Amino acid sequence: MKKNTSKFENTILELEQHIQELKSDPKNVNSSIEIKKLEERKRNLQKEMYSNLSPYEIVKIARHHLRPPISDHINLMVDDFIELHGDRRYGDDKAIITGLGKFDGKKALIIGHQKGKTTKERIDCNFGMPNPEGYRKALHKMKLAEKFHLPIVTLIDTPGANPDIGAEERGQAHAIAINIAEMSKLKTPIICIVTGEGGSGGALGIGVGDKFSILEFAYCSVISPEGCAAILWKSKDNAEEAATALKLTAKELYELGIVDEIIPEPIGAAHNNPEEMAKILKETIVRYIDELQTIPIDKLIENRYNKYRKIGHFLE
Repeated sequence: MKKNTSKFENTILELEQHIQELKSDPKNVNSSIEIKKLEERKRNLQKEMYSNLSPYEIVKIARHHLRPPISDHINLMVDDFIELHGDRRYGDDKAIITGLGKFDGKKALIIGHQKGKTTKERIDCNFGMPNPEGYRKALHKMKLAEKFHLPIVTLIDTPGANPDIGAEERGQAHAIAINIAEMSKLKTPIICIVTGEGGSGGALGIGVGDKFSILEFAYCSVISPEGCAAILWKSKDNAEEAATALKLTAKELYELGIVDEIIPEPIGAAHNNPEEMAKILKETIVRYIDELQTIPIDKLIENRYNKYRKIGHFLE
């Protein structure tokens, strides 16, 4: 991050430590006023810091190691969650979670990328980079949701699909392409939300829907800034320049008409208050479900088709 941003982070960390020291000192009975002042100063610093971020700084926040993964979102906002496993062809890809649950009593199928939290979990989940069986699992469960007229909610957070030889041999590109084609015509409401990284085809494999929204400090791009820099400048040192050129931030994507809505994050971003983030996310999902379920299915699919046909500006 930029030098001035690092200064903000250091000051915020010092304030947090001071606040915790005051709260944990049983002898200090008159510290409540001082704690309130320190917390207010911390909030003001966070507001200032997060209002002046460069595109590459936003990428780093989207990748923050404490940013809540889908497992946290499910635990905080989904009731009666039942995970569904396997693609019935090869195996169960841990990089994609699928399952049934309820949002304030509204039944839905939930699908999302899982990066994991501990080192072991991240290795098991391949750092959120799915294999073809992950996308086939997702599509199989989507077909199930269509059969029972359940809305589909996908939470996108991946640097991209797994690019290794094994994934390619098992049909990675084909699996993603089939998902895109099938999601475009599924006869049930589909809600897609980018919660962290929206990396290329890895995101598109579960990213076609009636609503496509993004969290305030998430990003979505055809390629990572580092990958773009390596191709165009032959060096990852130009990643910051690439991030600016890619127009990958939530604000830029909204201005380009690619996302429908920017979902606000708590002060200090999602990783500073996962509970509040889950509350905001849940309210948004419930609102989307209520809105989409009033639309006749034929009209819903027609709107979905037109939505994606009009993305982009062309010169002939």
